[in-house]
Amino acid sequence: MNKGFVFIFMLVVGLMVTSCLRQSKQGATYDFTPLDSIISSWMDKGYYPGGAICVVKNDSVIFQKNYRDYTPDTKVYVASAGKWVAAAVIGAVVDRTDLGWDDPVEKWLPEFKDDAKGKILLRQLLSHTSGVRPYLPEPRVDNYNHLDSAVTEILPLDTIFTPGTRFEYGGLAMQIAGRMAEVAMGKELDTLSKELLAQPLEMKNSHFTPINTDGGHAPMLGGGLCTTMNDYLHFLSMIYHDGMYNGKQIISAETVKEMQADQVKGAIIPSNNSDNYVAKGLGQSHNGVYGLGEWRELIDKKTGEAYQISSPGWAGAYPWINKRDSVYGFFIAHVVGSSAKEDGFSSFYGSPVISRTVSEIVK
Repeated sequence: MNKGFVFIFMLVVGLMVTSCLRQSKQGATYDFTPLDSIISSWMDKGYYPGGAICVVKNDSVIFQKNYRDYTPDTKVYVASAGKWVAAAVIGAVVDRTDLGWDDPVEKWLPEFKDDAKGKILLRQLLSHTSGVRPYLPEPRVDNYNHLDSAVTEILPLDTIFTPGTRFEYGGLAMQIAGRMAEVAMGKELDTLSKELLAQPLEMKNSHFTPINTDGGHAPMLGGGLCTTMNDYLHFLSMIYHDGMYNGKQIISAETVKEMQADQVKGAIIPSNNSDNYVAKGLGQSHNGVYGLGEWRELIDKKTGEAYQISSPGWAGAYPWINKRDSVYGFFIAHVVGSSAKEDGFSSFYGSPVISRTVSEIVK
């Protein structure tokens, strides 16, 4: 076979899989009018200044649309949608070093040896079961530029519950996890995220630093990712394919499985605020609501395995994978003002209507 033909064929296939912007296989089989109507109504009501969505099934784009001035390459701070990516960066470090999910903080950060937080396990830091405060106390002053400085700010704070006994959603504990990964690998998180994920996944417009433009801030693993729809879809493709992307193993299949496993187990899940996202946003009742950096939205009642996973952000960004439907997708947007609107709409709790509508369309 002609080598030039083979090269062109492989190039075309790669572009089809990795970019919604370059894929036009829309509407051939499915009617996405219901989903389009929902998102259009959000725009018309002024919840979002714009947005973009892409839905992929069996590695083919089945729906993609831009709203207002957004494109698949519009850069957006996606808040907690970055937790999934951050956990994968740390997972890549686990794959390559002696860092383990059951390592206590004090093993890698000796400054915690005489502190109760030193006994907290890496997996607890990434599953909101660590007992570390969810956020810095008010007034929150993030006047540091590196994770070692961030950890110094966290060290004197007391824990709010015994590790493993309670689930409380937040992001502060992830800073400690990130610092453990830095020490294990000998590089700063920004470098790790670029070398281990962004570059091999061709996420050319994604970064964790700076979190914003006003002053010095450490990379915020729990909410500081800036990305594009196209970039994040590359990440979802990798997770969907058990760590593989373009024929390369980016993170191990074992790590992907561990990230999706129930990490909450017997911990108490409060019924208030975002701790109750699965119940409030999806109307589901199960205890294994969270893995490592990702929500376990829908689970198989017999096996306990999650078949729909996600990482919604408070500002509206919503990435998800549904294994039963062989679907993954991403809605990228950033809410105007508060996430909770006077008419009852929530850019956080309202996210699952997207995946639910897609499942109804493709069934």
